Amino acid sequence: MQLDPHGLSNFPQPFRALGCAECRDLKALGFDFTMAFQLILDVQQQRPFAYEALVRGTNGESAQQVLERVDDSNRYRFDQACRVKAIEQAAGLGLLEIPDCLLSINFLPNAVYRAETCIRATLEAARRFEFPRERLMFEVTEGEQIHDAEHLKSIFAEYGRQGFTTAIDDFGAGYSGLNLLATFQPHILKLDMALTRGIDQDVVRQAIVAGIVLVAQRLGIRIIAEGIETAGERDALLEMGIRYMQGYFFARPQIDRLCLP
Repeated sequence: MQLDPHGLSNFPQPFRALGCAECRDLKALGFDFTMAFQLILDVQQQRPFAYEALVRGTNGESAQQVLERVDDSNRYRFDQACRVKAIEQAAGLGLLEIPDCLLSINFLPNAVYRAETCIRATLEAARRFEFPRERLMFEVTEGEQIHDAEHLKSIFAEYGRQGFTTAIDDFGAGYSGLNLLATFQPHILKLDMALTRGIDQDVVRQAIVAGIVLVAQRLGIRIIAEGIETAGERDALLEMGIRYMQGYFFARPQIDRLCLP
């Protein structure tokens, strides 16, 4: 989706930031949805590092089926509503009772007008549900084509200033790869399953991931390995120095509860 130089082309005029209460009212959005939560495990400590909030339909429909209902007319409101719903539901499920555990929320950079303005509903929701902002992590997928890297850089800078953790999701599977990392450095890289799947049996993937680990260490970036499905994958990645992992081997996304190790 092409942004104009000021990032205004995707937003209804006049633009107005939404608040927490408005984002909880989904009548204007035109459909309802819920969140499933998937464990991100600190394998060394055998404790939750974070839970990722994943959009689902209220009858268990997939994320894709929900996202098919999102277009330019409701993209901004949907992005805001996802943040508020994730915070509300995670608080209700007891995430804050798990020491130091983060809530990871995916966001749509092409739905953000100005980070300092669009973050209003997020901050209101954090206050309303007594959710410390330092326990919020925002992920942007590398798989979403970014036409304005400076715009995304400004979003990450503002999120860092607000005390949020930032992450690039699906790293190694998208459009820009290391070029994206050269533009800005998040707190966390999430390795796509295309790199981690069967890594214990694949010397090429091992070499590539070892290189990414070295770069991340030099830049002070933590790594989460996604898509882990076997003990062999877990052990190989742990041996390479990756302690944070996510995948069906540990837990599947759950709508009404937080899976514990």
